[in-house]
Amino acid sequence: MSIIKKLVIPVAGYGTRFLPATKAQPKEMLPIVDKPIIQYVVEEAVKSGITDVILVTGSGKRAVEDHFSYNFEIQHFLKSVGKEEDREALKKIADMANFIFVRQKGPYGNGTPVLCAKAIIGNEPFAVVWGDDFWQCPKEPQIKQLMNVFEKYGDPVLTAKDISRADTSKYGVIDGVDLGNGVLEVKKLVEKPGPEKAPSLVGSFGGYILTPDIFEALENTKLGKGGELWLVDAIVKLMKKRPVYAKKVVGKYYDTGSKIGYLCANVEFALQRPDLKKDFKKYLKSLNIK
Repeated sequence: MSIIKKLVIPVAGYGTRFLPATKAQPKEMLPIVDKPIIQYVVEEAVKSGITDVILVTGSGKRAVEDHFSYNFEIQHFLKSVGKEEDREALKKIADMANFIFVRQKGPYGNGTPVLCAKAIIGNEPFAVVWGDDFWQCPKEPQIKQLMNVFEKYGDPVLTAKDISRADTSKYGVIDGVDLGNGVLEVKKLVEKPGPEKAPSLVGSFGGYILTPDIFEALENTKLGKGGELWLVDAIVKLMKKRPVYAKKVVGKYYDTGSKIGYLCANVEFALQRPDLKKDFKKYLKSLNIK
């Protein structure tokens, strides 16, 4: 049984890469086929054993809160027209976990929403994932794979993935000691160093198991690039006091925070759907793309 039950998901960003679609709706609510991105994220977390999901929101994110709350009006309507299966599916969304909504306070940056959850987390380890990317894993979900490493070592765990040399300009890069089974003890974490300065070809991706001392590290971390509070800066600070590990996650990564990643995810997930695969595949073939 997992000892990690709480998950923090920052969802306070502006979603500028998807404007104008995100002018009046959160990017996390953009659909992959017919399900919002954030629901895929939460479902994978619940499969890992998470029971408490802390969504750190901002202005304009009310749709996220509404999505994971009961809507008795629509449930009543669905029941009245005999769509009981649809009604039950909507009810299950709110029943998946104990959802806690916190409004972000403090400087912009992905470290601030984590710090905003301090009072709720208390003195226990917890998970953090982003609300606009996720993994599809054949056996164990991403967070569960990180949990397994934490349960062995008892120290923070980062998500890692092998990357190309060109991608070293897009992701943080990990330099560490290979412990086998896709686990590394992190010795250095460099943010987007580029091909010439990259110490390895192991990328650092969103998804963490963190210990409560990350809050003190965040509180004592100076604002970084763009005047923002960055979680990775606090993790680097924490590395001076305790070991930090990384796990190369086994699965397919979907960066739905980028337009190309979002489009690819929609195509691939549509082709996985029994009710859509045949007709959609036929349509794709008809395009005769060269």
